Amino acid sequence: MQTLALQKYKKSLKLNQTQISVLIGSILGDGTLRVPKNAINANFKTEQGLKQKDYVFWKYEVFKEWVLTPPKISLRYDEKRVPYEKSWWFRTISHPKLTLFHKMFYKNGVKVIPKQIIDLLDHLALAVWIMDDGSLSRNKIDISTYSFKLEEIKLLQSALLKKFALETNFYKDRDKGFRMYFRKTETAKLIPLISKFIIPNLAYKILVTP
Repeated sequence: MQTLALQKYKKSLKLNQTQISVLIGSILGDGTLRVPKNAINANFKTEQGLKQKDYVFWKYEVFKEWVLTPPKISLRYDEKRVPYEKSWWFRTISHPKLTLFHKMFYKNGVKVIPKQIIDLLDHLALAVWIMDDGSLSRNKIDISTYSFKLEEIKLLQSALLKKFALETNFYKDRDKGFRMYFRKTETAKLIPLISKFIIPNLAYKILVTP
């Protein structure tokens, strides 16, 4: 049972544009929205490997007033049941504002791309998506989009082309699913759009070589 103070605090919360952009980029990437059992509203969770501690804390600063406890280390257990540190994570409170995005991005518990994605994307959301799921190889940025269907990837491609004039391609990565990628020329166009948002310890994801 929530205290009256917490209920009042929740009602005072509103998502600002920065939070919305980081939320959108995170949902496209590794972030999750979930409605807990016996709950009405969704919460947002982000989790990254131990090396991405700075990134998790950067997101935490964005959502600080939405989070009751700072980021924590998640433990896993090996075959001998010995615990080891696996990742950094935090979860926001459940809230109707987050439920709106859960309804947009989830169908029957499965993450999907909504038709209005073009209206939700901006430079910050794009940067967060790259920081979450992007990688750089041979001066080309590609993005893990394994959880999305082919028609959803094409919807993302259309949104990137219409909104940012960025052309993308995709390929089937064995039985994992599809990956989107930007050719060298498109990567060169993408980087100036997102570089000011990329945190220092993830700068390697946009560090092209001559």
